[in-house]
Amino acid sequence: MRPLLLDDDRALPADPATRAVARTLYQEVRDLPLVCMHGHVDAAVLAQDRPFGDPASLFVVPDHYLLRMLVSQGADLRELGVPSTRGGAVETDPREIWRRFCSGWHLFRGTPTRYWIEHELADVFGVTVHPSAETADALYDHLAEQLAKPDFLPKALFERFNIEVLATTDSPLSTLPDHAVLREQGWGEKVIPTFRPDALLHVDHEHWRAEIEQLAELSGVDTGTYAGFLDALRARRRTFVEAGALATDHGHLGADTTPLSDEEAARVYAAALAGDVVASDAAAFSGHMLHEMARMSCEDGLVMQLHPGVLRNHDSDAHAQFGPDRGFDIPVAAEFTRNLRPVLESFGRDPRFRLIVFTVDETIYARELAPLAGVYPAMRLGAPWWFLDTPDGMRRFREAITDTAGFYNTTGFVDDTRAFVSIPARHDLARRIDAGFLARLVGEHRLPMDEAVETIRDLTYTLPKESYRRR
Repeated sequence: MRPLLLDDDRALPADPATRAVARTLYQEVRDLPLVCMHGHVDAAVLAQDRPFGDPASLFVVPDHYLLRMLVSQGADLRELGVPSTRGGAVETDPREIWRRFCSGWHLFRGTPTRYWIEHELADVFGVTVHPSAETADALYDHLAEQLAKPDFLPKALFERFNIEVLATTDSPLSTLPDHAVLREQGWGEKVIPTFRPDALLHVDHEHWRAEIEQLAELSGVDTGTYAGFLDALRARRRTFVEAGALATDHGHLGADTTPLSDEEAARVYAAALAGDVVASDAAAFSGHMLHEMARMSCEDGLVMQLHPGVLRNHDSDAHAQFGPDRGFDIPVAAEFTRNLRPVLESFGRDPRFRLIVFTVDETIYARELAPLAGVYPAMRLGAPWWFLDTPDGMRRFREAITDTAGFYNTTGFVDDTRAFVSIPARHDLARRIDAGFLARLVGEHRLPMDEAVETIRDLTYTLPKESYRRR
């Protein structure tokens, strides 16, 4: 039985002299509030403020990072509590699911998943031993006991984590009922929605026509024409703004932002309504709609987030059986220089516009993204995201982009998590990595200590708030 002890120097530089400077910088930001401007926590978790069910449903079943590693080593998703549309036996005993996870703990060595979960177990729940087959039951009992306490209700943890603001990600067809409840409870500025219209912008989506009808009903605008479709989207965006939203979010496969003429866009839209749109037209329309989303951001001030380059649901059979977000989303190469040129030529110097770009293709950090963010005032680089929000991924990000884009053409840290209790672990790791990067600049006499202190405070707190300010 190995004790679980968090070293206070974890993720700081190994070199003693650099580590000493990094410790000082980290202490400057260790206790600053968390600004969580991009995430996938369900607002209902906080609006209802009910106890988390059990350790397995909190840590294992919803975590695609964790699921994908266990599946890669032969686990069946049904063994991990994920139901299949094809029926069959599914593990429903949370203790058994937890045992399966603990038995595979060694698989997470060197991964960010292990780093985050160690932080959660030790710092949030007071766990003192590592997960293993031998400790699984004792850990389960300890966690279940903690989760039953009032101090571990979602709102209590929100306050304990020192979260200043948390943005959720929401369908444009949502009436945002949980956000309404939170506003009534005085939490309207703490938990805010984000407008995510992807499904409506892909006209070959299998449910698109049904969702267009919902859009018309919710907005009160006839979506039978392309012009009506645009007006309906504007109406829904206004609803989100009134609910406190600061941003939109777009997860297209590619980054194409080439606009179509109004006549061509109307033709493709009419073909989609008739059910006979071709794939090339649908792809062109989705790129055109990113350009239109940028135009609407200039009108209503919502910051536009774009994160292309992920092929969703790579295993079609797994998607059919278990649904999305089960670990089968895989990065693909992305291109930004040509694809973003139309939107940046149109709006890249418009003070009303802010575009935050994320990627999971780190090969283009230095070649494309840093030069673009280093010249267009409207563009900022989002933090390392998804497969790259790792200790080494975050270091490589700073090394690749700082020469060209500096620090102030980035957003600071964005955690992008569904796992609520992992939020402080992710922010803490980012603060440690930035402290180490800045400490090296100080040690190489490339940056004085007082400027390094100011920079790390800005990266941690000032830049996320400024980047997501409605323009």
